[in-house]
Amino acid sequence: MARPAPITYADASPEVRMVFDDIMTTRNLKDVNNFWKYLANDPKTLARTWASIKEIMADGALSPLMKELVYIAVSVTNDCEYCIASHSAAAAKAGMTPEMFAELVAVIGMANETNRLVAAYRVPVDEQFR
Repeated sequence: MARPAPITYADASPEVRMVFDDIMTTRNLKDVNNFWKYLANDPKTLARTWASIKEIMADGALSPLMKELVYIAVSVTNDCEYCIASHSAAAAKAGMTPEMFAELVAVIGMANETNRLVAAYRVPVDEQFR
């Protein structure tokens, strides 16, 4: 099967345009990014994903910046170039400094290294951590 093409606003169904409009209004954008254009191939997935992201990434017990930093960390671990780029841009917009990014990358690397060591040695969890 060939890779689906992105759906532009001009070619979008009314259902997709409604989601695109909400994304652009919520994020103060002139156009949606490629992630949304590709998800528009399945309007139900597009709508569901946007609703979830809008809810989960909103300010709450964790700030939007903290949520973007967590998103970057997971994206690095999952090797998602697109998500690393888009969430790094969002984190910078939310106040991430170059120093914060450098520390984040150090923590990501350390967590991945120690996770692999624990997995390799099959280290049991200490009772005090239960």
